[in-house]
Formats: sequence, structure tokens, C-alpha cells
Amino acid sequence: MIEIKVPTVGESINEVTLVKWLKKDGDYVNRDELLCELESEKATFELNAEQAGLLHIVAQEGATLHIGDTACTIDEAAAKPEGAAQAAPAVAKAEVPKKEEKKAAAPAPAKEAAQPANVKATPVANAIMSEKKVSADSIKGSGPQGRIVKHDVIEALAHPPTKNADGTPVREERREKMSNLRKTLSRRLVEAKNSTAMLTTFNEVDMSRIMEIRKQYKDAFKEAHGVNLGFMSFFTKACSIALMEWPAVNAYIDGDALVYHEYCDISIAVSGPKGLVVPVIRNAQALSMGEIEKEVLALATKARDNKLSPDEMAGGTFTITNGGIFGSLMSTPIINIPQSAILGMHKIQDRPVAINGKVEVRPMMYVAVSYDHRIIDGRESVGFLVRVKELLENPELLLFGKDPVKSLLGL
Repeated sequence: MIEIKVPTVGESINEVTLVKWLKKDGDYVNRDELLCELESEKATFELNAEQAGLLHIVAQEGATLHIGDTACTIDEAAAKPEGAAQAAPAVAKAEVPKKEEKKAAAPAPAKEAAQPANVKATPVANAIMSEKKVSADSIKGSGPQGRIVKHDVIEALAHPPTKNADGTPVREERREKMSNLRKTLSRRLVEAKNSTAMLTTFNEVDMSRIMEIRKQYKDAFKEAHGVNLGFMSFFTKACSIALMEWPAVNAYIDGDALVYHEYCDISIAVSGPKGLVVPVIRNAQALSMGEIEKEVLALATKARDNKLSPDEMAGGTFTITNGGIFGSLMSTPIINIPQSAILGMHKIQDRPVAINGKVEVRPMMYVAVSYDHRIIDGRESVGFLVRVKELLENPELLLFGKDPVKSLLGL
């Protein structure tokens, strides 16, 4: 009998939450099969079977475990049941009850009562209900034998009932345990507000030239690099150049010392299923546009799938957050401590602006920089944001940070 314990996942992490078992108690598992998902204050990770054997679950879903606690045990001496070698991996476990249900028609009602989510709904519908915290009992299925299909769940979410069967208004409350990730996010946001002298400065960017470039070169860019040409690569590149010119914005306070970075590790705020996560693009100042877009896509995909490792979110010298994807027109982003500044992108909106004495409609974006006034003065914060604006409105400057003609003339 071997014990599967919670491993060390980071220097400052002392406890984790057991989110979900991917195997059932009593299942025979093969070596390296995924057993369960654990969530720390920084990321979600999985436990694997160290040996093949019979699984005995010790910790239940939702339990808080400390580093070194036993999550389960595996009986190595247990005989391997017939057909165990053909068992589906953890990601396909929802199919097992359905196949057994078809083979044994008599006990089907008992199984349905024990596992209504798996038996009453298709895998896709069941996944949506699990994500949205919707009970299968509240949805009427339109599939064969009353089975809940994807369309039923979408309709139920789009048109929630407003009255009960007796005609009284629906008044429901739901209480959930706060995840480690959400608790950490809450603590860090309050700490940032209380421990920094935070101010925000605003400007606006004419996105016309960037949008022209994207329209002209998007197909060629994707063919060459295998990824779409987005806005984030322009902003990351512009911030990298501006940070090297305004080093205080790329620094932080450590005790009574100021630590300056000669590199740009840009943190990208991403909204994941369990809260805001901030993976880091390392050495952004040395990456090409294609390399930045590939890194953004890889990190965003991992964030959506809860696959980011603590190392991928550690560090970072400056943060970019994009509230524009949710429709935000203007906001004051909160500093991602211990960093000293954060850039907020917002929604692109056509607005009338004065161009050479004439009113023209241009695609404009408000940008904001929140900064710690203890280390960054007004001149530096405004100068940084004006430089970012200049680089974005003249993307040709992103090549090496200077106007080609001025560089030629040595100006």
C-alpha cells in the first residue's frame, strides 16, 4: 500500500484544495494515470498514480489539504481485474457509466439516482451544467428518453424560471466556498490598494494604423507564424521599448532599495475559469511579433484549461490588462504587486477627433497606467504613456524604437 501525498508546489504555498477526483474509489488505476485535480493559490495541477493498483480515496472533493497530506492510497498488491487494461483514461471517464447502463437494464434506475448528472445528460451538456453550477433536476431534457442535450442547457441558461410551480417568485441563494485562487486574488488586491501610493494617468490612442496593418497583413502573418496577428503583440512590443526608456516604471521597491530590471518580463492578465491569472511573457524585449503572439496564445490556452504552472506566473516586471474584450471603455487597473505599474487597454470605439484642423472619425482607445507614486513620478508615468501612444500610432517605430529618418540624420 502506497500513499499519494500532496507535493510541494511553491515556496509560499502551504495548502491546496482538492477540486475533483478523476477516478472513483475502488477503481483500478495504471501507473501515471491522472487521479485528481488540486488547486493552489496560484494554479491548478494534477496528481498521478505512482504505481498501478486499487485506488482508495482518503480526502474528499472540496477538502483543504496541507503539503504532505495524504490524498489517497493505492494497493499495489490488488489483482488487476479483467478488462482493466482497456479502461479509458480519466478524461473519458464519463463514458463508463453509460456503457454499463446499456448492458444492465434492470439496475439502471438505481444508477440514475446515484449519478443523475452522468446518466441524464450527454457529456457536453453535463460539462456545461457543471461549469455553470446548474442542477440536472431543473432542466427538462428533449433528447431520447428525456435525456438532457446541449440545447436544453443553453435554453435553460438563457431563460431561467422566474416563478415556482405554485406561482410564487423564485428567490434562491447559492453559497460556495471561496477558492484558494480567489482568496489569494482578494488578498493581493487589498494589499496593493493599502500598501502603494497608487495613481492613474490616462491617454488615448488612435488605432487606425495598427488596424490597417492587421487588415493588410493578417493572412500573410498567420501563414508565416501559424497564429493570428492580435493587438497584444503591438502593446507588448510598445511597452517593452518604453520600459527600457523609463526604467522606474519597470522597477520595484524591495525594503529600502529600488530594484531596476534590464529586461522586460511582461505579465498578461487573463480571465480564467476560476479567476484572474497573470502568466508572464519572459524577455519580451527580445521577442519578435510572431513569437509574442505564439506565447500569448499558449499562455491564454493554458489559463482557460487551468494548466498554468506556478513558474509560468511567477515574477513579471510590468503588467498589461485588457478590459476592452469585455466592453470596458475606461478603468483604473490595480497594480500587480510587487510591480510598480500596470497598463490598462480598453475598447476600441469610433469617435470624432480633430486631425489637422478637421473633424474625423477614428478608431480610438483609452489607455491607462496605474503606478506607485513612491517610485514613479508624474513625469515618468506620463512620459511612459505618451511614448507608448507614439509607438502604437506609428507602428513602424516598433522596429527599433526610433523614427527611421531621424535615425538616418542622427537626430
